[in-house]
Order: sequence, then structure tokens, then C-alpha cells
Amino acid sequence: MKVHSIQRHPRRNAGFTLLEMVIVLGIIAMILGGAIFAMRNIGDSAKLTQADNDFKSLQSALAMYKLNAGTFPTSQQGLKALYEKPTSAPQPRRWTRILDKVPLDPWGQEYIYQFPGKKNPADFEIISKGKDGQQGTEDDLSSQDA
Repeated sequence: MKVHSIQRHPRRNAGFTLLEMVIVLGIIAMILGGAIFAMRNIGDSAKLTQADNDFKSLQSALAMYKLNAGTFPTSQQGLKALYEKPTSAPQPRRWTRILDKVPLDPWGQEYIYQFPGKKNPADFEIISKGKDGQQGTEDDLSSQDA
């Protein structure tokens, strides 16, 4: 009768050690930190794009207003003339509501409307106060900028 000897191999427990888990979590934290740092200015870029899109939609609405009224609203009448009939001179020939409301700029401020514009007096100008919320600073955006 043969006796088979059973050899025992030391088995390593499956799983990770605490040190391995800490190293992996540290690497993940470094990657996430770098990604957050790299994306910090993406929000500002999106807000600039949103302001440009608002300028374009307001320009279209003002062109429609001029088609009906014969002229652009005055600075005093402002963008409010797009959703509420102006009571001050010049009274529009024909008036129709073009917008339900004027959007706020991406930083939550009202757009400023001027007619005539500062840069091109033959046209209107729509201005956003920009990130700092103060008019006349270098972060202001204008519809008359190229």
C-alpha cells in the first residue's frame, strides 16, 4: 500500500493589505486633485460663452423690435421695451411683446442697454458688468466687441 504524502503549500490570503489600500487611495486623491485644479477655469469660459449667446439673442429681439417700432428703444426705455410697451417718447408705431423677460447675465446681474452705443454710435450696445459686478472695469463685456 502506497501512502501519498500530502505537501502543504503555504497559501496567501486573497485581498489587499492595509498599506496597499492606503497607497491606492493616495494615488486616486492625487489624480482627483490634479483634475480639479485643471478644471478651475472651465466655469469662467462657459459664462463668457453664455454672455455671447445672450448678446446674440438680445440683438435678434432688438432687430425685431426695430422692425415693428421703427427704431431701437432709447437707453431710458432699455431692454424692458422688449416685454413691456414703452410709455416714454419715442412711442413705437407698432408694439408686440417679444420676450417674456430679459435674462440676467451669467453672474446674476442685469444687462445694461445703451442706444446709441459708446463704440459704435449708429448701433445699440448691451453690456455685462462681468465677474466683479462693477461697471467700467476691465472684465466688462460689450455686444460691440468683436
